[in-house]
Amino acid sequence: MASLITCPHCGQRPKEEFTIKGDASLTRPAPDAGADVWYDYVYLRDNPRGHHKEYWHHSSGCRRWLIVERDTVTHTVHEVSDAALTKLGGRA
Repeated sequence: MASLITCPHCGQRPKEEFTIKGDASLTRPAPDAGADVWYDYVYLRDNPRGHHKEYWHHSSGCRRWLIVERDTVTHTVHEVSDAALTKLGGRA
């Protein structure tokens, strides 16, 4: 059986309709931040184990950006929300 993601707009859909785009808990540096800050933001990423928030794009559906909270070990999805309507308060 295929893994299903519950899109807040389309309901349960197969995970193949989505594209994972990365860590949703990162804060973009200010435009005038130093080169070292931008280097860290662009190139240095954690590889978390456990509960984590990620940006997913429903590329074969409603084309909305979503925040998917899932366990990176078990791949269990805990929550899915519309990224445009979600205020992130830091790491999960």
